[in-house]
Amino acid sequence: MEQFAIIVLAAGPSSRLGEPKQLLPLADMNLLQHTVAEAIKVSKNVVVVLGAHQDLIKEKIRDLAAELIYNKDWEEGMASSIRCGLDHLITNKKPGAIIIMVADQPFVSSDLLNEIIAKYKESKKPIVACGYKQALGVPVLFDKIFFSELSALKGHSGAKKIILANLQSTESVSFPLGYIDIDTKEDYNQFKKIQSSN
Repeated sequence: MEQFAIIVLAAGPSSRLGEPKQLLPLADMNLLQHTVAEAIKVSKNVVVVLGAHQDLIKEKIRDLAAELIYNKDWEEGMASSIRCGLDHLITNKKPGAIIIMVADQPFVSSDLLNEIIAKYKESKKPIVACGYKQALGVPVLFDKIFFSELSALKGHSGAKKIILANLQSTESVSFPLGYIDIDTKEDYNQFKKIQSSN
């Protein structure tokens, strides 16, 4: 059994942005390359779930040491990508826990992911989520006891509803810039402002 595996959700169509946000420039790489590069510093078992624009995106990240899989049901919403990534990992790697990440949090880092894993080991809680803006969200770690619930998710609901239904089983780590995700041009411009002031 592999202890930890990571699912990077990158199947969305970026309809509000008007171009694949996965490929937005971020320093000397693109947004998805950055996310995957941080993930593979932490786990040898990183799965990137692609959907919309998959051929274009695959071309840009093929050199990274992550497994690329295609979610044919990506139009259903985020739940289908979680199921797709999880089913693949359960079948091939049998992890004891997974971390779910999204492709559009530019301030995510391997240090944060290592902190999540450390908190999981230390707290013995089966869920470790990131805290920002008085909320809990991704990246989030789930112990295998929640795999069946993750596999049952449908539509646009992500893993947040499982976190909220199991707060007594959830630990958190602070990720103050976790609220920065990129859905629109304004989000991207806001990120660039914050980045230049840091």
